[in-house]
This record gives sequence, structure tokens and C-alpha cells, in this order.
Amino acid sequence: PGREMSPVGEGLGMSEFWLHVWMRRVAVIAAHVIAFGLTVLISLLSRPGTSEYPKCLSLLIYLLCLTEGILLFSPEGTPFCFKARRGKVRLHWFIQALALLAAATGMGFMVASKNVSERPHLATWHSLLGVGTLAANVLQAACGICLLFPKLLKLSPPRLKLYHATCGLVVYLLAIVTVVSAMFSDWFQAAVKGVMWYAFPLLPMFPALVVMNQITNAYLLCKKITT
Repeated sequence: PGREMSPVGEGLGMSEFWLHVWMRRVAVIAAHVIAFGLTVLISLLSRPGTSEYPKCLSLLIYLLCLTEGILLFSPEGTPFCFKARRGKVRLHWFIQALALLAAATGMGFMVASKNVSERPHLATWHSLLGVGTLAANVLQAACGICLLFPKLLKLSPPRLKLYHATCGLVVYLLAIVTVVSAMFSDWFQAAVKGVMWYAFPLLPMFPALVVMNQITNAYLLCKKITT
């Protein structure tokens, strides 16, 4: 009694509410910085000019595009906050298309490298995770295409959005695991040594937590699905 209620109806005072908003905003901005910084830093450490560099760069661009494609819908800290919803959706499609292109390019370099060196394909957990992530991403894109024609396909838009968001979260977490598994490879351990190496597998976890929080709050917890 006597306390101001927050707009979200959680019983928080106004000061606590705005502190919560600013903490979320800082977290989203930090996720942007970490995703971009990790891409630049690892691309510089992975010895440009070697056979591993195109595959590494493609994977990092893929993860960066996935991160930005999801965070652009965040109300806190997105650089595209001035865009209308329709503009954000179009930009989301463009960024996700770039992500699939980067993944396909990296897959092509990997297959070519294996053929040249006559090494077996899909012989590591990293390669298996990469193929599984790409396959899940293709299915996710197909689900997104269905969102463009809900009436034609006689599907419920709210439920379809939930499936799309859930699949997107699964794809993103698979991409994070794939990137982290690459950090246990011989070429990465040769490029990054000592205490610095232990920090790298932890860095992608922060954007993953921010993305998970955004999706669960927007779809999995707050939206009521109509049948």
C-alpha cells in the first residue's frame, strides 16, 4: 500500500521500474558490443590467409547476423529503434538471409578444405553441430515464410509466431554451442593461449542470455496463444 505501481503491473515502485529498464538496456547494448567485438577479435586472431580463416569468419558473421536479427526487435538498446514494425521485419529478413549466406559459404569452404586434404567429413562434434544448426535454420526460415501467408495456409498467426520464436531461440542456442565448440579446436587453441582462452568460451554466453530473455518475455511467457 502507498507504493506506485509500475506500468507492467508487477508492483514495483517507479524507481525500481526505471532501474530495471536501464539494466535491460545496458544488457542489450553489451550484447551488441560483445557480438561485434568477438567477431572482429577472433577474425584477427585466426591468422588471415590460412585455410581456417574463411570458415572462421563465415561462422562469426553468421552468429553476428543472428544476434542482430533478433535484437533489432528489442525495445531497449537496439540501433534500429526508430524503425516501424514493418521496417524491422524487412530488415530482419535481410539480416537472416545474410546469416544463411554466411553459413552456406562457410559450409562450402569446409567441404572444399576436407576434399583437398582428403580428410573425412563430419568427423568432429563441431562439424556435426554446424550441419545441425544450418538444417534447423533452414526450417526456421521456412516457418518465417509461412508467417507471410497465414490465411493461405490456414494457420493461426499468434501460434505460428510462437513456433517461429521458439525455433529461432533453438537455432540461436545451437549456433552459440557451435561457436564455442570451435574454440576447442587445435587451430584456435594455437591462436589463443593461457588465461585469455578461458574467457572466450564465456563471451558468447552473455548475448545468448539476452536473446533468451527477450524471446521468452515477448512470446513464451507473456503472449496468450489463441486457438
